Amino acid sequence: MTTQSKEGTSRPELKRVLITGGAGYVGSVLTPRLLELGHEVKVLDLYMYGRDALAPARRYPGLEEIEGDLRDQALLKKILPGCDAVIHLACISNDPSFELNPGLGKSINFDAFEPLVDIARDSGVRRFVYASTSSVYGIKKEANVHEDLPLEPLTDYSKYKALCEEVLLKKRQKGFETLILRPATVCGWGPRLRLDLTVNILTNHAVNNGVIKVFGGEQMRPNIHIEDVADLYVQSLRWPARLIDGKTFNAGYHNRKVREIADSVREIVGEKVKIETVPTDDNRSYHISSEKIGRELGFVARRTIEDAVTDLVAAFKAGKIPDPMTDDRYYNIKMMQKIKLR
Repeated sequence: MTTQSKEGTSRPELKRVLITGGAGYVGSVLTPRLLELGHEVKVLDLYMYGRDALAPARRYPGLEEIEGDLRDQALLKKILPGCDAVIHLACISNDPSFELNPGLGKSINFDAFEPLVDIARDSGVRRFVYASTSSVYGIKKEANVHEDLPLEPLTDYSKYKALCEEVLLKKRQKGFETLILRPATVCGWGPRLRLDLTVNILTNHAVNNGVIKVFGGEQMRPNIHIEDVADLYVQSLRWPARLIDGKTFNAGYHNRKVREIADSVREIVGEKVKIETVPTDDNRSYHISSEKIGRELGFVARRTIEDAVTDLVAAFKAGKIPDPMTDDRYYNIKMMQKIKLR
């Protein structure tokens, strides 16, 4: 393990885990990690990006894959009994994807949430870990955005994330522990790769176009390496209830200006890469504090943006990312449009 709780304790009793969205970007890294550590893992996923992402995980006998819809309550009632914990990753992810079909986004991100929590609790699940987002804070004047600041979401995506947090906290009771995590934008290579996130976009264009287009550039963006996010969710099953139950933690770490990220990408990919700066109306800028999770739980990210870029460049060179500019599976919006998700 690359991260430890303050007490270094494990929670072997939380052995059976349901991961919603377990074949997605983060899930494709987390699922085999948990299986390797001896957990039994049920993955509930639509598999809209294909089934290849979990191929390395299928060597573990503890994996059960369920192709299904989070909104199917009958299915949830069938698969949740026997699970000790839920890690809820599944959603229509980020603002552009949500805005493509707001009704769809609300049905998955919000309407399906309370039934999922209720069915999990009624089925004997003891710990529910919710993947929220650091974007729930909106734009803040404070130099360091911490968990005690009010939530002022600017978009429907972040608004419904915040509302789900309220729902989960109301459902908390003895024997049903809740943990809310607000990670930053994830970066780095994973088996179900996304190339529509800041660091990954810039690296893709640097490697394959030789040109990085920076919109604005002065905006501060928080980032976290995908392997650190996987560590975070692994640890979420190990921290004692008294340290995490009913609590909320940021995981923001590497707060960098977009132009600084572009400079780092060029330094790694090569000086021949050109950086073009163009105006933008998106001036959102925020610095997420991760002091609380370090202070209370001892969790510290071990990897950097530069590590993420280096990993992506190696994956490109190794041929692990075929057709990065044209294959829809790397881009959430394109894939949603292609399969006409409803």
